[in-house]
Amino acid sequence: MKKLLLVAAAIVTGASMNAQEFKFGPKAGYSLSTLKFKDNKDVDNTDPMHSFFVGGVAEYKLNDNFGLQGEVLYSPLGGKINEKVEDPDDMSTYIKVHNKTTFGTVLIPVSAKYFISENFSVSAGASFGFILSAKSKTVADVSFGLVPGFELSGSDESDIKDHVNTLNIAPFLGAEYAFENGLFIDARYNYGVSNLAKDSGDGKLTNSFLQVGVGFKFGGN
Repeated sequence: MKKLLLVAAAIVTGASMNAQEFKFGPKAGYSLSTLKFKDNKDVDNTDPMHSFFVGGVAEYKLNDNFGLQGEVLYSPLGGKINEKVEDPDDMSTYIKVHNKTTFGTVLIPVSAKYFISENFSVSAGASFGFILSAKSKTVADVSFGLVPGFELSGSDESDIKDHVNTLNIAPFLGAEYAFENGLFIDARYNYGVSNLAKDSGDGKLTNSFLQVGVGFKFGGN
């Protein structure tokens, strides 16, 4: 009987320890996303697009210093272009174009974590993004200064999903601070390496993004 009780105690203790190492919870935050198009030696970067992300996170701590983390997030990513061409002799004559490209993306970040202290950790990994939708919206304004009140404005929104590759792989580096009550804040930079443009010839379109988030992890001590 004593042996049976000892075995049962060991099993319960082991299960309790494993439960203490596993944490999970919700996560949301801010994204700053840009697109880069590279064609031979020419490189064009868009203006940043301000967006959000929301989802969940799970962490398993292997020991005091190392852990693994996986997440499932949704975020609209992409970039913006703002251009204005003016007549140097008449500043009231111009053509102004604003374009916004948005990729509705499900992200699956997977990372290895190193705990510098019990509360502070750094991480490295890769985010695997799956583009569910892709849209491009362009707004153009034309002003002809020689004719007072002459202004034209137009907009067009198109679905470009058929011209975009689905998978966006982005390696990242990040850091996290976790409070004793389960709340945490983190930040990471994701560097896009996948070519998102179909039939781009020698060109390459990539998407990189900064994320700053806050969340809560259940479980642990």
